[in-house]
Amino acid sequence: MRPINYATLIILGLLSSCSKKNGASTGGSPTDTATTTTTPAAFDINSIEDTYADVADFAYYSKWGPYNVHDPSIKKFGATYYCYSTDVAYGTTVRPGIQVRKSKDLVQWQFSGWVFPSLPAMGSATITGQGGTPNNALWAPYVFQAGAEYRLYYALSSPTPRLSVIGLATASSPDGPWTEKGVVVSSANDNTTQTNAIDPTVVTTPAGDQYMYYGSAWDGIYVLRLDPATGLPATPGDKGTRIANRGFTNGKYNGNIEGAEIIYNAALGKYYLFIAYDWLQTKYNTRVCRADQPTGPFLDYNGVDANTNIDHTPMIIAPYRFLGHGGWQGISHCTVFTDDSAHYFYASQARPAVNSYFMDLHVRKLFWTSDGWPVVSPERYAWEDNSLVPQDSLAGNWERIVLNYTVVPGYSAEQVSPDMQGSTLVTLTADGSVKGSAQGIWSYTAPWLQITWGDGTVDKEYVQKGRDWENKKNTIVFTGLNNTGTATWGKKQ
Repeated sequence: MRPINYATLIILGLLSSCSKKNGASTGGSPTDTATTTTTPAAFDINSIEDTYADVADFAYYSKWGPYNVHDPSIKKFGATYYCYSTDVAYGTTVRPGIQVRKSKDLVQWQFSGWVFPSLPAMGSATITGQGGTPNNALWAPYVFQAGAEYRLYYALSSPTPRLSVIGLATASSPDGPWTEKGVVVSSANDNTTQTNAIDPTVVTTPAGDQYMYYGSAWDGIYVLRLDPATGLPATPGDKGTRIANRGFTNGKYNGNIEGAEIIYNAALGKYYLFIAYDWLQTKYNTRVCRADQPTGPFLDYNGVDANTNIDHTPMIIAPYRFLGHGGWQGISHCTVFTDDSAHYFYASQARPAVNSYFMDLHVRKLFWTSDGWPVVSPERYAWEDNSLVPQDSLAGNWERIVLNYTVVPGYSAEQVSPDMQGSTLVTLTADGSVKGSAQGIWSYTAPWLQITWGDGTVDKEYVQKGRDWENKKNTIVFTGLNNTGTATWGKKQ
């Protein structure tokens, strides 16, 4: 594959996280994902804006909160959620070190500093030792707790195509100080077959084994077995094996594949691999495959091995637009995590279509369908009441989004459109019919809404109370998959 160097992509003088990547171009019963924290009395949720030019400059980093976030890794340690993310900001350069934020409630975030005071020495030495110059930024961290030790994996790349490294640092507290422990895996600008060594994520099996998943472009997503005692490779020098890839058109990737996130759902007894597809500023979207074992095979919605050279489904989130808003794009490379009650959340950056160089942290609730697939709320989490929605509240006008997808092979030069999926209007009537842009019938057994459309398509939707962020009010939303594995969203007007 022909490498593309976009380590220093600058447009109109605005530095964006497009600089993040180098290369050619991450059944059980439904679970309500409530959180037990309460609304901060002094915090106005309407103060969260889509754009933030007034505080974007590095001089205002203490005010960044949910702003200037890309490739987050979020975990709850004690009573606090910690967010670690890529070194990037809108319209300005930033110091390297991995940004850190904290929250008690997943809505109000405080910027709290950096992991490192400068580029990690071991990672930098790996790149300079191969004749390269490391980027002055760390990307896509992953953090978790292993016993009494906190482990943080970082990615460091360079302007040289595929010359990258993933390193490990540890601490006795999620606040640090962090100490480098070594290089986990690297990739080189040579003729070997290997993915780019960035975008790490780790899972611990019920038996205590640990596996890292990583990669971007070149050769898909790899899995590498770790030594649980050290967090380093179980076999020194091992680079792992490929376990996920995507489709090609005329010998060219249909778009990027990167940003994996791995979790183990104990209730379902399965491993779930979330993967980012396409260009990070425009069409970025998230696919999911699942497996019974950490080494796979990971299967998509149709039972096809994720390592097959096709595009896989389901796609559970993608660029979207509700009425009265420009929409959100670049909405992938996710982190999936739980609260103290094992309720699941999905978070990633999102870029407002009005200016896609802004990067906002979006946290959403994640639910599980009856046949064991994750689905993501169409709206951000906002302390909503999580009691079941009564049937008589469903009748009325709704905006509905079907997350369809158009293949545009290539990367930044080709994928200039976000392929935004817009909403259409439908009405759920009290007598059980659906009218508007499509016709059908509906039934409801809380929390599941089933809509059978005139063309035979069947949507199964999880209904929840939520916030209408576009109109700054409370409402009802739904999320689910139809019988073809396509994600569908709704928001009541």
